[in-house]
Amino acid sequence: MASAVSSTTPPPAQRAGYRQLLRTPGAWTFLLPGFAARQPFAMLTISIVLLLRHTTGSYGLAGAVAAVTGVSMALFAPQSGKLADRHGQSAVLVPGVLLHAAAAALLTALALAHAPLWALIAAAVPTGASVPQVGPMVRARWAAALGDGALGDGAPGGSGPRSGRHPLLATATAAAFESVTDELTFVIGPVLATGLSTGVHPAAGLIAEAALTLVGGLLFAAQRRTAPPLSAARADTRERPASALSVPGVRVLAVAFLGVGSVFGGMQVALTAFAQEHGQPALNGVLYGVFAAGNMLAGVACGAIAWRTSPRRRLLTSYAALTLVCGALWAVSAPLPLGGLGLLAGLCIAPALITGYTLVEALVPATSRTEAFTWLTGSVALGQAAAVTAAGQMADGFGASAAFTVPLVGTALALLTVVSLRARIAPRGVSTVIGHEQPTAETHSASLRTADTP
Repeated sequence: MASAVSSTTPPPAQRAGYRQLLRTPGAWTFLLPGFAARQPFAMLTISIVLLLRHTTGSYGLAGAVAAVTGVSMALFAPQSGKLADRHGQSAVLVPGVLLHAAAAALLTALALAHAPLWALIAAAVPTGASVPQVGPMVRARWAAALGDGALGDGAPGGSGPRSGRHPLLATATAAAFESVTDELTFVIGPVLATGLSTGVHPAAGLIAEAALTLVGGLLFAAQRRTAPPLSAARADTRERPASALSVPGVRVLAVAFLGVGSVFGGMQVALTAFAQEHGQPALNGVLYGVFAAGNMLAGVACGAIAWRTSPRRRLLTSYAALTLVCGALWAVSAPLPLGGLGLLAGLCIAPALITGYTLVEALVPATSRTEAFTWLTGSVALGQAAAVTAAGQMADGFGASAAFTVPLVGTALALLTVVSLRARIAPRGVSTVIGHEQPTAETHSASLRTADTP
């Protein structure tokens, strides 16, 4: 009897590796232009801060304008995602990148002309609102390439990943790969923007950001074969599907991702002020690059590890560790230990981001997946905007060390949110998502363990 059972037992699920993931048909056609198109996301804030710090002499004013850009992006990003789900990515991306390039050029011209603050803020609104949401679009293409039915939309009879691996494991590998790609942009982007702004011209970083957005965005939009197909329900504009934000778990994760944004924004301003205080402006790019490198290395490791702990526990652990590290940043006064703490902070961020995106893919159906991703991306941008403003005020009034308290407050509040509402991000059994019922990530893991038991 035991042999009869074992002969029908499915083989244990294995995690798809990066090499196997990159063999997915059509992957490279959207990965390369997508990488170029997402560079501006990491360049925009620091480029604005460096330009306006040069023209106004104030971190506070520079941070305020950068914050308006971030808030604008956070408010409009989910709408962009919803339109992309309904009308297709190219239909949203092409006019978006054209508008963004024009708005960034206007903001640059106004800054160099020493325009009043109200004019800079007015130009910052369309600059942020038109930032292309390439990262969420790439994630949606991964979901389509690996098989929508396999990534948690609950559709009966959905196809599995083309790799033949278990869907959630392939999804986690794709999420880890995207986190690595995101963090690579945060290694390259700020260093490139800082180098151009300090070594070429104060406006060079923002000009390069606009140019990369335009060229990379148009190249990515041209890859129509790998875009998620429009279903009849999505193509019918008369249907108004519920927002992805109606899922309780998405709301919790969106609030939690504000804490990640507070680290990105607070570190950008605090490290810039720290480098200025030490008389080494170029040190900013190095320190932020070390921070982002830690994030990237952790992303690589997360994609390579076959986790035995639940996504909820990993999320809690990541936020707790991040809060602990951020608590020590303000007390450091030398570049070397600050770089070490920055590296540790980066190592803590990647697991939080990867786990959050993986949970969203398990909770939200394919018809709203791009929108769900943009809610998280928008939350990071909103947290970054608030942190840039607060850190700028703290740096102007009390110095760089005080600005490092901003990431601590942001991550502590995010940790409190995740701990108090942890049941909503990993519900047991079957979760209800936008009118569908589907197994959660933990349920998939439990079903695998049951299948492997004779």
